[in-house]
Amino acid sequence: MKTTGENSFVFITGACGGLGRAFAFACAERGNLFLTARSAGRLAALKEEIAQKFPHIRIETFPCDMTSADSREALFRYAEEQGFTFAGLCNVAGVDTQKAFEKYTQEKIAFQCRVNLEGTLSITRFALSRREPAFEIVTISSLSGVYPMPYFAIYSATKAALTSFFFSLRLELKKKGVKVTSVLPGGIPTRPDIIEDIKGQGLWGKLSAKSPQYVAEKSLKAVAKNKRVCIPGFWNKVIARVPKIVPLSLRMRFIAHRWSKLEKDAF
Repeated sequence: MKTTGENSFVFITGACGGLGRAFAFACAERGNLFLTARSAGRLAALKEEIAQKFPHIRIETFPCDMTSADSREALFRYAEEQGFTFAGLCNVAGVDTQKAFEKYTQEKIAFQCRVNLEGTLSITRFALSRREPAFEIVTISSLSGVYPMPYFAIYSATKAALTSFFFSLRLELKKKGVKVTSVLPGGIPTRPDIIEDIKGQGLWGKLSAKSPQYVAEKSLKAVAKNKRVCIPGFWNKVIARVPKIVPLSLRMRFIAHRWSKLEKDAF
């Protein structure tokens, strides 16, 4: 993901989150950044922080509510008016609400699906329309999307959909100079609630968890090699193979037993 000129950028969504920040700093070593997140204030602070370390690059920001078509259109218009082109796209934004489906409101269902799936696909389509001849896409899916997860059902379903979509898109764009990598990380200790979740999973969580910086660097190296999928960490690769040897009914009962004890609605 190396930018090629003053108006060339790497586009990063969810830039103010723990993983988004890691991608922003990692990509800053490769060139200019176009960062989006919900909060204009947090974007401004992040821009200033990155600029102190990488004063030679250009950093542009634009706040966007990914659940809103109007907000996304405003972002698209801004990028078009400025004449931005993109050497890469990092789809990092996501919502990880975790609770029994009956506890969701209609608004929360729409919110999680729009951020995790609709907004990500919408921004991907736009970035493709302004891509440079060599273009790379990294999308953060999840090991949670490898199989159904009771009490984490919407998250795992939307992540599974992302993986499926970007696998397909990769083949569509194979001969057009576009590299597409789907990333399936385990736990990433980016917020206090996630850190507590990881601790609550015991040895499993400890072995699975990888730092945001580790995940970002592994992801960028994987897309440079045009890998279809990146699973950061040896233990997570083992977990991803579980569906091949353990019946679905047993996996889901195990997950339901663990996840029914946890609940979070961080957004």
